[in-house]
Amino acid sequence: MKANKLHEMTTEELKIKLQDLKEELFNLRFRHATGQLTNPMSLATCKKDIARVKTILRQREVASEEVGG
Repeated sequence: MKANKLHEMTTEELKIKLQDLKEELFNLRFRHATGQLTNPMSLATCKKDIARVKTILRQREVASEEVGG
């Protein structure tokens, strides 16, 4: 997923997206362990998407602390 699309989402939507991505990563790991994963790069892609979402959430957290502090 592109970062600019993630920036357009609200914080609540990002938290939901993060939970969905974590579930997807669990399923991908399970399929990889059982030998049913056809594209092993999907693991790396999912991990990068999780990192993007976490980064944006952290940026928003820091920005709100600066405004409030």
